[in-house]
Amino acid sequence: MIGIKTFTYTFAVPYFLPLLLAVPQAQAQSSAEVAFEPGNYGTMLSGTLTGDAYMDYYLGASGGQELFVDLSVSSTDGTGSVYLNVLPPGSTGEAIYVGSMDEDSSETVPLPEDGTYTIRVYLMGNDRDAGKTVGYNLDVSIQ
Repeated sequence: MIGIKTFTYTFAVPYFLPLLLAVPQAQAQSSAEVAFEPGNYGTMLSGTLTGDAYMDYYLGASGGQELFVDLSVSSTDGTGSVYLNVLPPGSTGEAIYVGSMDEDSSETVPLPEDGTYTIRVYLMGNDRDAGKTVGYNLDVSIQ
């Protein structure tokens, strides 16, 4: 009769547990409401994005108003390729302003209708593809 040996591998768990915990998790999309302090028509927002994550800022406005946005990089471990789009009320992704098509990151966008607009901040290029992190500041005002 051939003997069968059994082994217990519990000794390896402490060595591999840190590797299992280090696996990057998918980043979920985040959102926040934009509110201005009483008497102010604007505010400064800031955040950090990594890889394909994006941030949606919701802002109620009236048709005929103008939305001013100015996006700048505050920190990065990549090239700092952060952009923004402005989406009208009810949009499923269609934008009335696409920041990646503009040479600078500052724009005044006329708002065509009443409702809640979305300012979407996101990364592109190598920063997104390589999972780089970019900190940003977003100046937002209604005129």
